[in-house]
Amino acid sequence: MKKLIIAAIITVMAAGVFTGCSDAGGQLTNTGRTGAATQNMETQNTETEKGQSVPAQTQNTTGGQNAAGQNTADTTVQNNTAAGQGDIGQDAALKTALDAAGVSEADITRLQVSEDRDDGRKVYDIRFDVGQTEYNYEIQASDGQIFNSDVENSGRAAMQNGQGSANVAVSREEAAATALAQVPGATENDIRLELDYDDGRQKYDGNIIYNQMEYEFEIDANSGEILSWSEERP
Repeated sequence: MKKLIIAAIITVMAAGVFTGCSDAGGQLTNTGRTGAATQNMETQNTETEKGQSVPAQTQNTTGGQNAAGQNTADTTVQNNTAAGQGDIGQDAALKTALDAAGVSEADITRLQVSEDRDDGRKVYDIRFDVGQTEYNYEIQASDGQIFNSDVENSGRAAMQNGQGSANVAVSREEAAATALAQVPGATENDIRLELDYDDGRQKYDGNIIYNQMEYEFEIDANSGEILSWSEERP
């Protein structure tokens, strides 16, 4: 009887030891799997930080494209143009004015091109002469449309032909030569002046437009003295 009891005890103890070993092995296996998973995640994160793996969303952003595949820089330029923020430039504005007048740049004199604002819009003010006709245009900078225009005959042909210089000691040609001597390179095509009577004296009142500069002057019609002179760039 004692031998049966002892055998039963030994059997129970052996079963317990076997069960304990199985649990320990399971725990070890689970721990190993958890550690491997953690290591894999750390490796992936490290590769991402090194730039070896970049999500598709990030690649699209750095590539300068939006969700529709459109270039963001081009879209910005188009939006600015649509909003009136574009600028055709002075050369294109001058060409628009010349085309409207039906003349070429070789035909014109006394050219002036300047920038201005009209009703909150940037415009180019362009003026030039063709013979005795003066042209003035306002060209919208954003799209090149003609905002305003004016064509006027100067009415100074008689004065330029030497008339209107009677009863004065200095002729129109002499007064013009005096003024042109102050602006090297300017010619008869760049000057306009007329005989006037003011403050008890006769004088030539005129201007020269040359190389985008405007020179205004007064010359005494009897002494030839320059009474006033000013320079301005538009």
